Amino acid sequence: MSEYKRLNRTLVSKGTIIDYYRDEMLIPNGHIGMWDHIEHKGAAAALAVLDDGRILMVRQYRNSIERDTLEIPAGGLNPNEDPALAAARELREETGYVAGHIEKLLSLYTTVAFSNEKIHIYKAYDLTKDRQHLDDDEFVDVLAYTLDELIEMIRLGKIEDSKTIAAIMTYANEINDKGCR
Repeated sequence: MSEYKRLNRTLVSKGTIIDYYRDEMLIPNGHIGMWDHIEHKGAAAALAVLDDGRILMVRQYRNSIERDTLEIPAGGLNPNEDPALAAARELREETGYVAGHIEKLLSLYTTVAFSNEKIHIYKAYDLTKDRQHLDDDEFVDVLAYTLDELIEMIRLGKIEDSKTIAAIMTYANEINDKGCR
């Protein structure tokens, strides 16, 4: 594969969650290209499984798509924060549940074409109900669904969030590999 080289990166806008850059790139044919880059601090999420096998989901409004979504609990990493601890923190803040055990499920880059956002997704279980700790601008409904219900919602286009789909399908594959459901 031919080599690409970044010649310059210019900060266009600094945000609260992301920073937007314009990259000047030398591309393999010798031309100069201008590419967008979104710098993200990273995130963590939890696929939380109740004792009865149902999975906790959060319904919340998302400004970028101007509607409510159904997702697994997730949020940004704090500086130098362990992703497993961040996933447990977000689970407690958004759902009010505390995980007795948490283990890595997968990590993924959300949109490699223009962002370096990487989400670390954990499976959380042995859950204990506590209380939500929402931010002042956060309004979250907590719901629980069976794995089959969630897979059907993905199939019907009712769940479109990439981290949630990846987590549910990875978990379903893990369950099927173990021969139980």
